[in-house]
Amino acid sequence: MTEATQFTSTADVKHWLENQTSPILSPVHAQAKRLRDDMNLAIEAVGDVSQMLLDNSSREIERRNMKVYNRARALNKISHLFLDRLKKLNAPEEISYDTLSRYAQEIQKIYIVIDIDIKNWFPRISPFFIMDRRKFLAIYDRSKQAYSTLNDFVTKEYIKTKTLEEAFQLITELQNVQQQLATLGEEKEKIKEERTPIEKEIAGLEQKIFELKNGGPIDKLSAVNAEIEVLTSELKNSIRHLQKPFIKMAALATSGGGGGVTPDELSKVNQYLEKPFDALIAEKTGYPMLKEILEKLEGLLAEDKLKLKSDKARKAEQSINEILKQDSLAKLQIRCMEMATTKEQLLSSPLMEEVTQNLSACQAQVDQLKARKTSIETHEAVKENAYREAADKINNLKRTIEKDIYSSIEEKIQIL
Repeated sequence: MTEATQFTSTADVKHWLENQTSPILSPVHAQAKRLRDDMNLAIEAVGDVSQMLLDNSSREIERRNMKVYNRARALNKISHLFLDRLKKLNAPEEISYDTLSRYAQEIQKIYIVIDIDIKNWFPRISPFFIMDRRKFLAIYDRSKQAYSTLNDFVTKEYIKTKTLEEAFQLITELQNVQQQLATLGEEKEKIKEERTPIEKEIAGLEQKIFELKNGGPIDKLSAVNAEIEVLTSELKNSIRHLQKPFIKMAALATSGGGGGVTPDELSKVNQYLEKPFDALIAEKTGYPMLKEILEKLEGLLAEDKLKLKSDKARKAEQSINEILKQDSLAKLQIRCMEMATTKEQLLSSPLMEEVTQNLSACQAQVDQLKARKTSIETHEAVKENAYREAADKINNLKRTIEKDIYSSIEEKIQIL
């Protein structure tokens, strides 16, 4: 089995193929150019004789000879049409199967219409302009013969080399796409060079933010907030059996059901339900308002005005007794107030203000840099997609060229 000839350069493939196919393509191209030129001359001759019809008919129209007048106008009109249609024919400068085939198809379309016009109009012009019409028909028939020769060549001879020509066209396209791939590669590197320092700057700022958050006043504030959460959970647990009674007590006071609960006390009850930590630290030492509320709650429970289940009422009375008689929340209040004071001191300290400002400035820079990075990455993704598409196209073109060459001249090649 014959091994494939390998090529690393597209230029080398093109040069090799030119040498291999020159004996095949050169005679075909030479004949194609000759037939194109013959066709052009034939069309020019039809244009000249059409102009002769136009001129002669115009002179007869000017003479106002009524016998000839209507026929002259008809000939004038049809010769105008001939000239307008012929002007639309543009012979290809660069010869290839595709350009010459399209040219032959354009001629065919126009000549079909001219044939119809001749069949419909020339009998109406008879018997006048007989010599002019014969001259036109003779030249037009010669041009149709030139077209027939051209069309036969294109459809029977030139088409045999179509695949070879396509191979050359694909090689040119391959060279262009390879250049495009190289340009895209350079652009990708430039984008990467733009992205890398931004990523380093973001990393540096994020490290600075981490250090600001995990050292100094912010770290202490986080520890205080964590302790406040622990104290809040402990406080909620201590008064958990008062939740339902407080809700019923508030509902009773809101609806005017008695109990002697003042508006301030009602507000404090709601605060203990929603934000018990804030409610406790807002109290004076010994939480006197809570105790007043609990004393009134105790009376409501004794009178069964809250309509609680016996188990819930018993647990509520036990919690009231622990708070009123045993001062069970005293130590918890002290700890809560210490944490609240520490938090306030941290938040109001000059150092915290400085750190907060630094954090905000660093975060603003990070946000701006990330926005720039996102924009760059979007541009990079577009280039990356274009690069992959170009690489895929190059592989497809290589394989297609290899197949076309083998099908045309039975030579196996491999473009690396």
